Amino acid sequence: MTKNVAIVGWRGMVGSVLMQRMQEEGDLQKVNATLFSTSQKGQKNDFYPECTDTIGDSNNIEELKAMDIIITCQGGDYSKEIYPKLKAANWNGYWIDAASSFRMDEDATIILDPLNMDVIKTDIANGIKKFIGGNCTVSLMLMGLGGLFKEGLVENLVSHTYQAASGAGAAAMMELLKQSNDITSKIDFDAMEALNAEKFVSHMLNSNEINTEKFLAPLSYSLIPWIDSPMENGQTREEWKAMAEANKILRTKNPIAIDGTCVRVPNLRCHSQAFTIRLTKSVELKTIEEIIGSHNDWVEFVPNNKEETLKKLTPAYVSGTHRVPVGRVRKTNFGPLYLNAFSVGDQLLWGAAEPLRRMLMILLD
Repeated sequence: MTKNVAIVGWRGMVGSVLMQRMQEEGDLQKVNATLFSTSQKGQKNDFYPECTDTIGDSNNIEELKAMDIIITCQGGDYSKEIYPKLKAANWNGYWIDAASSFRMDEDATIILDPLNMDVIKTDIANGIKKFIGGNCTVSLMLMGLGGLFKEGLVENLVSHTYQAASGAGAAAMMELLKQSNDITSKIDFDAMEALNAEKFVSHMLNSNEINTEKFLAPLSYSLIPWIDSPMENGQTREEWKAMAEANKILRTKNPIAIDGTCVRVPNLRCHSQAFTIRLTKSVELKTIEEIIGSHNDWVEFVPNNKEETLKKLTPAYVSGTHRVPVGRVRKTNFGPLYLNAFSVGDQLLWGAAEPLRRMLMILLD
């Protein structure tokens, strides 16, 4: 029987990418999908012809209860408000969520099926109903380095991230663009010398003349080495997620220590990460390259040379694609157990929307 599927938050950035992917893959033809909204509830659906004609009310528990599966990209506040109400109303459907609110709950599974399909299937069989997309950099790290984790070669890992503005939402992307425009529109490129231009930019960044509502500090021509809220141990919550979520996704018996610094950079889309990995044993570099490059259909090993690094190990190469290139792979000066690597991935795809639509297909199968 065709499943009734609710899609909430479909107009946001992650939701828009999810809908695009579902259309590309023909997913919407496999279900009876209804769009849900608060601002457009009850209106005619003129957006996605594959979905039902009328837009549902995303706050109406009775309407939502009629759904077998609910996919939400609406955000954590919505999830924390609506899911308990649904459970109190004896709803027993599947909840697929892009927000972080339930990730670490005991009765929730973080989904990344190229890494943990066995975990997902076991949890479905055991009656788990909450399936949650992981943190963007964690998912991209595991997609790129999945082969090393699968072979038990990672003893511990340091990941320094370079995270795009889009990780903070659509309004943040636009704030970055506006900051850049507010600065460059006032520069006379033909008349101003480089040092004077730099002095002018520095003045602008330290003035109150550019909007910093979303980032609370200038990001254009700068960077922000702080993402999310503080933890008691000195990490930010974004940094804490790496170890907590990766080990939950992999269901490791002995947790792998993961740490690092998360940095917001003035890039619009795609997150990059630099890794220092301590291996559990010394392995030849050629074998490591083969293990990384053969793990899944989307990882792309990039040989450690300048030409291919400049061509492929960049957000420009990855944006809008499912590719997860991994390069700069080499042994470090610390010894044969230490490995250096660098990866890039589109956080709106593998880091957000793609695991959700794939989870829906797993439930349908």
